[in-house]
Amino acid sequence: MKYDMILDPTPGRKAFLLGNEAVVRGALEAGLSLASTYPGTPSSEIGNVLHAVAKKAGVYFEFSTNEKVAMEVAAAGAASGIRSMVFFKHVGLNVAADAFMSTAYVGVRGGLVVITADDPSMHSSQNEQDNRYYAQIAQMPMMEPSSPQEAKDMIKEAFEISEKLGLPVLFRMTTRVNHMRGVVEYGELVKGKPKGRFEKAPSRYVPVPSNARGMHIRLLKKMEEAEEMASTSHLNRVEGEGDVGIITSGAAYNYVADVVEEHGIRARVLKLGFTHPFPRARVREFLKGLKTVVVVEELEPYMEKELRAMAQVEGIDIRIHGKMDGHFPRHYEYTPEVVKRGLNSALGLNLPVGGVKVREITVPSRPPVLCPGCPHRATYYAIGAVLRAKKIRDETIFTTDIGCYTLGIQKPYEMADYLLCMGSSAGAACGFAKATDQPVMGFAGDSTFFHACIPALINAVHNRANMIFVVLDNRTTAMTGHQPHPGLPIDGLGDEAPALDIEKVVRGIGIEHVEVVDPYDIKETKAAFRRAVEHNGISVVITRRECALIMDARNRKAGIFRKYDVNQDMCTRCYNCVENFACPAFYRDEEGGVHINPYLCDGCGVCSQRDVCPFGAIEEVKKE
Repeated sequence: MKYDMILDPTPGRKAFLLGNEAVVRGALEAGLSLASTYPGTPSSEIGNVLHAVAKKAGVYFEFSTNEKVAMEVAAAGAASGIRSMVFFKHVGLNVAADAFMSTAYVGVRGGLVVITADDPSMHSSQNEQDNRYYAQIAQMPMMEPSSPQEAKDMIKEAFEISEKLGLPVLFRMTTRVNHMRGVVEYGELVKGKPKGRFEKAPSRYVPVPSNARGMHIRLLKKMEEAEEMASTSHLNRVEGEGDVGIITSGAAYNYVADVVEEHGIRARVLKLGFTHPFPRARVREFLKGLKTVVVVEELEPYMEKELRAMAQVEGIDIRIHGKMDGHFPRHYEYTPEVVKRGLNSALGLNLPVGGVKVREITVPSRPPVLCPGCPHRATYYAIGAVLRAKKIRDETIFTTDIGCYTLGIQKPYEMADYLLCMGSSAGAACGFAKATDQPVMGFAGDSTFFHACIPALINAVHNRANMIFVVLDNRTTAMTGHQPHPGLPIDGLGDEAPALDIEKVVRGIGIEHVEVVDPYDIKETKAAFRRAVEHNGISVVITRRECALIMDARNRKAGIFRKYDVNQDMCTRCYNCVENFACPAFYRDEEGGVHINPYLCDGCGVCSQRDVCPFGAIEEVKKE
């Protein structure tokens, strides 16, 4: 098994792990019993590892319907006295926020760690929010690792702190820590409890107003205790000597450490790992003898604001530099170069900036595209043909969602006009249907459908929205790594599970005009969308064909290698295949001839249909 090394019982073994893999190892060393998630990059590998090893480790693991449900599942586990963990990408915490906030009030018996994987520079996200503020809003302790080893060790301490305080702990990671790979030394694996027992106490667990008032007072007292713990924690340590101070945390610490060491900067560095509550006593001690302190942190001036407020309240006379006085940026990931520029600006240094000079060359743009054989391409192609024939292509509003199909924004499809978050395709389509007289069409994948679209579709039915909703069912959660969802007959432990039928769900909420088509059949797909366009009211078209990567893997295993090419004698160079179907396997030679790259073609054969090549010039390559 790919992840069997995570279960190696040998203390002292060293393994080269991703930060996400190290988190799983640390949780297993802490005696994890239950874990839940909805997959989202950069946290996805945590779930992939648990999916592979949870059963062997004696841990219950599930891919929940969405992040709110995942939060509630883990909270119930912790309330039952077993160590539980829930994790998602940063915007997933938005979905879970309702339950997350109340979990701080009701507290926990078993340790509960809530992992948020933030995404500075938005490598795979729609925003760059800084989830450290969630710890402040919820009044919850927070920890931030800087490396895989710290991630492994720190999550064990997070469970301990959670149980000491009776509170969940927010464990904030970022892309460069989630996806950093480093040497991790193992500790001893600890078997978690197979089951817990919930002890009824409504005054503790039911936050009706009369109970919640007392819960809030107790929470504030717990956070006072948490601040004392943070101020004495070894996770907050001082490195180096000098009359200049640097306060840093998370991935930014790595860049600070590199710059300070490389350039011999005399500075006292306070590396914070237990970052909320702000360890004021520890910081106060650190500031003694310093006249200047620089705060280096990615995204928002979270620690800088805490430091400035503390200095003002306590009358500490010290120069504080960071983002708020313009020395460091509030956007994107940091690098050693960003840190050097900031230190040069804040401290008047003259550190060399610029990195290695390389010869400038012009390279073509390579935007992300749908994979060869992707069924979504066939769906978009068919819809475009129907809407152009109906002369409503340019007038139609396309609401899209989070998944591979968001790439429908690219040319030539250009079917993505509005996007907010998971499930917004359905809710926004309702809004546009009421706010305008334009045709409205929404797109969502099968996993996204189960995640957040069902309530919005119920809303569309009840409020009589005139719209078309397309469920692009590729039989997996594709963008994050092919995790299962409720529409598939497998659960988070890899066991057989009941699969919910999307068509039955849609009909069950009162939608009558529902069609299921195979998008590889372009003719029938176009016919289905013609009927949907002509229908007055809400229509749902489910385009069902598994992800091309799954099909390709199965074909390779079976020794099936189909390829297509263009018969040059029959090709009229109309370029419909290149310009409108736009599979990346197509290319034009210097004379304008159209060809198919055999290394990219996955043999789906959709392009050979007359609806794509009306002249029948695309043929399957016959094997010798």
